[in-house]
Amino acid sequence: MSLKVMKFGGSSVGDPERMKRVASRIVETQRAGDQCVVVVSAMGDTTDDLIDLTKQISDVAPPAREMDMLLTTGEQVSVALLSMAIHSLGQSVVSYTGWQAGMYTEAVHGKARITDIQPKRIFDALEQGNVVIVAGFQGMTEDGEITTLGRGGSDTTAVALAAAIKADVCEIFTDVDGIYSTDPRVVKCARKLPEITYDEMLELANLGAAVLHPRAVEYAKNYNVLLVVRSSFNHNAGTNVKEEAAMEQGIVVRGIASDKNVARISILGVAEKPGQLAKVFTALAAAQIDVDIIVQSGVLNGLADFSFTVALSDKERAVRVLEGIQSEVGFREVTSQENLVKVSIVGAGMVSTPGVAAKMFEVISELGLSINMVSTSEIKTSCVIDSGRLNEVIQALHTAYGLDTDQQAFVGGPAERR
Repeated sequence: MSLKVMKFGGSSVGDPERMKRVASRIVETQRAGDQCVVVVSAMGDTTDDLIDLTKQISDVAPPAREMDMLLTTGEQVSVALLSMAIHSLGQSVVSYTGWQAGMYTEAVHGKARITDIQPKRIFDALEQGNVVIVAGFQGMTEDGEITTLGRGGSDTTAVALAAAIKADVCEIFTDVDGIYSTDPRVVKCARKLPEITYDEMLELANLGAAVLHPRAVEYAKNYNVLLVVRSSFNHNAGTNVKEEAAMEQGIVVRGIASDKNVARISILGVAEKPGQLAKVFTALAAAQIDVDIIVQSGVLNGLADFSFTVALSDKERAVRVLEGIQSEVGFREVTSQENLVKVSIVGAGMVSTPGVAAKMFEVISELGLSINMVSTSEIKTSCVIDSGRLNEVIQALHTAYGLDTDQQAFVGGPAERR
C-alpha cells in the first residue's frame, strides 16, 4: 500500500463528465490498495468568472481580503462535487477546505505562503478508509483569516501536503501526459521527457513553463517529494521530477520555455555612487515587485543607465514606485517597454558543453531578430526579444537543439488552471 497525493487542475474537473471521470480514476486507485489524498482546483473558468463578477460590481479594485473570500469558493464547489461523484461510486470520502485540512499561511492576501500544515484530520479520515479531498489554492492565518496562495496555488498545496503527510508520491494530473521539451501546443513534435531534475524543472517553471508552478517545485526539492506529471485524460506513463535524472544521449538542452508576461523598465541618468541600486531595488521589494534580468550600461560623466525586467502586470506599479523615489535617488527619467517576451533554454548538460548559448544567439539572429537583454546561469540562457515571432523562435530553437521527434505530442484539453 502506498500513500498518494493526486492533484487535478481546472480543466480536469471542468464539467460534470470530466468530474465523474476523475472520480472513477480516484476510486480505481483507492481500490487497488493505495490511500488517496486528492487536491482539486476550481472547475474550468470559474476563477476568471468570479473575477469578472467583481468588475461588474465596482470599477474600484476590491479589497484583497474580500477577493480571497470570493475566490476560495471556486475550490469549495469542486471538492464538494467531486466528493459526491466518488460517493456515488460506493467509496467513502470526505472533503475539506484548505483550513479544515490544517493549511496555515502567512497573513498576506492574494499570494500567501504556507507556514505550517497540521494534517490530523486527514490522517484520521484515511484511517477510517476514506478518500480525502482537499481544496487547493487556499489556507488560513493563525488569526483565522482566509487566504489564497496565488497563481499555481493548487500545485503548491498538493506538494506541501505530500511533504507534510510523507506521501510516497505526488501525482500532478493535467491536460498533457508529462513534461515536454517545450509547449506541445506550439511545437507538435515536442519531446516528452521520462524524467527531469528538480533544478531543471524549477528553471523551466520560473521561465514560463506553465505545467508546474515554481513554488511547488521548490517544495518538492526541499522535502524530496517525488513528483509525477501525467495526464488525466489517459493512463500513459508521466514524467518523474526528482533529484537526479538520466541524461538522454546527445541531448544537452532539455527544454525551451517562454514568458509573455514581461516588461522592461529603464532608469536613465543615475549617479554612479554606492547605494543607488540598493535604494531602487529595496523600494521595489517593499512593494512586492519581483525583478528579473538586470543590465547596467557603462558610466558617462558620472552617470549610468540600467534596465531590468518585471512582470508586465507589475509594470505600472513599478514605474509609480520609481517615480516616488526619483528625488531621493536622483535619476533623470524612467521609461518602460511592452510587447516583449523572454525565451529560454534549460539543460543540466549546458554547464559542460561549450557553444550552447552561441547557437541560441545565432538562431535568433538568423530570424532577423534583435536580442534586447540576456541572462545566464549554469543550466539556462534567457533572451528578451520582441514578441511578434515567438512561436517561430521556439520552433527554430527546438529544431536546432535536436529536440524534434517523429511523434505528435498528446494534448488532452485546454491549458490547466492553477
